[in-house]
Order: sequence, then C-alpha cells, then structure tokens
Amino acid sequence: MKILMSLIPSVSVGKDVFISASAKIWDYVQIRDNAKIGKNVIIGRGAYIGTGVVVADNCKIQNHALLYEPATLEQGVFVGPSVVFTNDRYPRAVNPNLKLKNLNDWEPVGVYVKEGASIGARSVCVAPVTIGRWAMIAAGSVVTKNVADFALMVGVPAKRVGWVGRVGQKLVQDDYEKSVFICPVTQERYKQESQDLLVELSHEISL
Repeated sequence: MKILMSLIPSVSVGKDVFISASAKIWDYVQIRDNAKIGKNVIIGRGAYIGTGVVVADNCKIQNHALLYEPATLEQGVFVGPSVVFTNDRYPRAVNPNLKLKNLNDWEPVGVYVKEGASIGARSVCVAPVTIGRWAMIAAGSVVTKNVADFALMVGVPAKRVGWVGRVGQKLVQDDYEKSVFICPVTQERYKQESQDLLVELSHEISL
C-alpha cells in the first residue's frame, strides 16, 4: 500500500493503492487494490473506486459515485453524485449451469473519461465507452456510445443536443458563419468540422 496521506478510519483501502498526499477523501469511501489517486483529487462520501481504477490530478468525484474497474479518468474530470460506471457487457450472476460466476467467467470493460469532462448526477455510463474532452453529460442521462469532445449529451439513451466550451456553458452559433460556435462567457470560438467533431479556434482562458 502506497499512501501519502492520513485517512479517516471509515475509509477502506486495498493493497498497492497510491493516493497523493494532496487528495481529499471523505468517510465511507472504498478504494480497491492497485487504484491510483492523483494530486488534489476530491472523493466524496460513500464513493467506490474499483480495482486498478486510475483517477488523474484535479478530479472531483461526488458522493456515492460508483466507478467500477477498469475505469480511467484523465485530469480535471467531474463525476456527479450517484454516477455509475458499469463494467460488464452481459451481466449475469451465474453461468448457464446456475453456478456463481467468478473472475474467469467474464471480461471487465471500462469507461474512459478524457480531460475536463463532466458527468452529471445519477448518470450511467455503460461500458465500453469513451467520454471526450470537455464534454458534458446532463444529470440522469444514460451514455451507451462514445461521446465527442465538447459534446452536450442529454437523455436516455444520451444524444448530443449542442456543444459546450471549457467553462461548461452551452456554445452559441455564430450569426454569420454557421459552422462557428462561440462561448458566451469567454468569447472563445470553436468550429464544427463534421457532425461529431468540434475544434477550438482559440484557447486563451484566464479565469
């Protein structure tokens, strides 16, 4: 166990876990074997971090979120309260002979979340799936397909209803150039290259 911080007694930590000294972990959190928790990460009360899950620097995981292995979070990811990352394509408790399944009877698949993305409260991400950079998943959504960078996803199953910028605000379409979208907060500009591809034309946020 490689832990660089003191933990409250109700936190359960497995073997060979790395937790940065600057991480903040609340009560009744469970962190399984070989997980890695980066700098300045915040993990809320009752959250579950599965075996080998990687949480990069500056992520925030809210209360009772369940991140089943082999999930990976890049830097700056937000995971809302009671979010679930699944890891089994064909979930069954037993094999066809009604004997309880063990680790050799199924192959875990993971959710990969790229930098800056946000997963709203009570959303479910059905693995295997990748959430793009700075994307935003609305509360209560069910993600069943890969999500593009900067996409705003809503519904069951989740569908793209717009684009968001780095600050999280929905982008506004330019009046003159319909393929260009503008952040109402920073005035940064983005261009839609195709149905599922938005690229930054500038990035100079100083907030």
